[in-house]
Amino acid sequence: MIRRGGPRGGALVGLLALVTMLQGARVGESPVVVRFAEGVVHGFLLLRTMEGTPLAAGDLLQHLEDSIVESRMVFHFYDSSLYDETVTFTQQHVFHLREYHLVQRGPAFSDDVEIRLDHTGQYRVRSTSRRTGRVETHEGRLDLPADVYNGMVITIAKNLPARQNATVHLVAFTPSPRLIGLGLEPVGEEQVLIGRRPQTVVHYAFKPKLGVVLRLFATLAGRAPPDNHGWFVTDPVPAFVRFEGPLSVSGPVWRIELESPRWPAASRP
Repeated sequence: MIRRGGPRGGALVGLLALVTMLQGARVGESPVVVRFAEGVVHGFLLLRTMEGTPLAAGDLLQHLEDSIVESRMVFHFYDSSLYDETVTFTQQHVFHLREYHLVQRGPAFSDDVEIRLDHTGQYRVRSTSRRTGRVETHEGRLDLPADVYNGMVITIAKNLPARQNATVHLVAFTPSPRLIGLGLEPVGEEQVLIGRRPQTVVHYAFKPKLGVVLRLFATLAGRAPPDNHGWFVTDPVPAFVRFEGPLSVSGPVWRIELESPRWPAASRP
């Protein structure tokens, strides 16, 4: 099934799209200023349930070529599922998304999905239901503001001035695309341990801004996105510590943390 620029069938979801258009719900359009330029990174990640059960091992891979940053976050699940998200962006004074690509497949997800979005607003989504095998393809073009940051929320949070609020935009794919605001709001400080040394981290809430009417209908449709949460060291150089939220719009809340390589006991040097 091919659909161009429209939401998935059903009167309620169609009504959501209508409410979105009526609200005209853009909240500001201010690209985030670059305070700490991104470069070469290879970080090791672990994905867990909120109860602590390990789900997947992951990598954060980043490199810079011809002033364009490519950042890839990939999780290989223990049940053979895959989550592979790649974003390219520029960072001349402000951050600006160029291309976004997401692949998710396997039993950890309700649908196998591939998403492509570029800075012109051109998008293509292919979604296959793992329950029914039904395939949907959505393609078209959106009018994007300059502060769309799919795949970049952690980067953006690290670059905010200390404990400052900001609102940016994301394109949420359900699987049809919908532009939403995302508030980044500091909610407090906490203490973590680096070895035995205490370290202060700032806790941010990432709040989808749907508006009262759209949130009501999204809740009725079972698609109201939860707040996500991130923890960051901010002084003197920012660093990611933890993220809690769903990887997909309707997925469960999971936890992403940093992981250190460990030697198996039998081969430990």
